[in-house]
Amino acid sequence: MKLKQFIQQETVLTAAAVLAVVSAFFVPPDAQYLGYIDLRTLAILFSLMTVMAGLRRQGFFDGLGRALLSRTHSTFQLTLVLVGLCFFGSMFITNDVSLLTFVPFTFVVLSRLGADVRCSLLVPVVCMQTIAANLGSMLTPIGNPQNLYLYGKSGMSIGGFVLLMLPYTLVSLLLLLAWAALVCRKASAALSVDELVSSASQGNQKIILLYLVLFAVCLLSVIRVLPYGIAFAAVLVCALFADPRTLRTVDYSLLLTFVAFFIFIGNLGRIPAFSGWLQEFLTGREVLVAALASQVTSNVPAALLLSGFTAETQALIIGTNLGGLGTLIASMASLISYRQIARELPQGKKQYFGLFTLSNLIFLALLLGVWFLLR
Repeated sequence: MKLKQFIQQETVLTAAAVLAVVSAFFVPPDAQYLGYIDLRTLAILFSLMTVMAGLRRQGFFDGLGRALLSRTHSTFQLTLVLVGLCFFGSMFITNDVSLLTFVPFTFVVLSRLGADVRCSLLVPVVCMQTIAANLGSMLTPIGNPQNLYLYGKSGMSIGGFVLLMLPYTLVSLLLLLAWAALVCRKASAALSVDELVSSASQGNQKIILLYLVLFAVCLLSVIRVLPYGIAFAAVLVCALFADPRTLRTVDYSLLLTFVAFFIFIGNLGRIPAFSGWLQEFLTGREVLVAALASQVTSNVPAALLLSGFTAETQALIIGTNLGGLGTLIASMASLISYRQIARELPQGKKQYFGLFTLSNLIFLALLLGVWFLLR
């Protein structure tokens, strides 16, 4: 029973581990296995996840959201803040952390509104937040795990990365604004700030400051100013002594998933028949193949797999970021919102799934159109 539960909870990790083990039968373990592992990506990813987990535990993001909500006076402004927190927040705190933080926050905020307004806003706002988190995160190397990996592999400057994804981010923002305006036309109402913003417990300000400094250290390692080992050591030592409980909340399964995929991809690259076929198939189709592969494997595994067989890393960055739209599993972060809806509003699951799928497909088609015009 425990094994079955683990597989259900860690489906991607389980699949990656199985693929790694199966590939080992074709390429028996040897010294070259050590060269498969991208230690830089793993160290920076661990550091960022630890810092974000620490700030989240201290209520830093919740406090930021409440501060912004204190300036809202209409449902449209409220929607813009809730969606904007996910869109802009995901650029720096990752799409997963954005949704883990601000979707529950949205349930609390909307519960303070009238029943009619709450019912008309809840599903579309959470759906918009999910898309916003996936789209906002594509602008920066630290927005999501596949960006961090592909950015390190590409050797691009951070400015080059941002400029590459900026057109898609701007179009996404305009589409979200139009969607928010359309939703709020049907649920317009004046709001009382006092109804939305209540006092929240204050986190430890010294620990918050420590994590903000560590976040700056992580950014310096991302842009290659500091060696990644220094950032990793600083985060690990500081967390161990100042806030050890945070280390228990880090998503270690994601790190293990990366390791398993590194082994699988490394082994595939040593099978000439397969690697030759995949390289030929990818040539000239990197964006579309990455976007389509993301629909069935999610964009992180798609990025890890395809990056081993093409030098067109920039195309993979575009394809896997746009590929985070579409199916519910195209970006694993999307499952966070779905689980929240299923728990808080069970009767709204079908409505949410339908709206999520339709809106994602529309956004995906439009952004692929932008790519087609820009290429």
